[in-house]
Amino acid sequence: MAEYLILIYENESDYETGGEAVYGRVMAAHNAFGEKHAAALRGGNALQGVSTATSVRSDGAGGFTTTDGPFAETKEALGGYYLVEAADLDEAIAIAKDVPAFFGGVEVRPIMTFD
Repeated sequence: MAEYLILIYENESDYETGGEAVYGRVMAAHNAFGEKHAAALRGGNALQGVSTATSVRSDGAGGFTTTDGPFAETKEALGGYYLVEAADLDEAIAIAKDVPAFFGGVEVRPIMTFD
């Protein structure tokens, strides 16, 4: 079995304008996802909004610069993730299709293992 990270990218503004009804629907969908895929789930979390992000980059001279904001400015931002265990990529994709991403989509990436 291998581990895969399912990254959830969505448009945050759709949540901000949706109110409590949208929040309740999304939370119910994530709870249902968690129950359905409990055997495969190894972890997961929602992230605070992009307004809380701080980017850290090398300055090329041995130091670092920090800036307020996400690493990349995009309409759809990384909002959370699930770590799952699956037999192969096809199984991980099947699980990912059940992830609630009402205002965007998901990305599936295998976890790199080092011997």
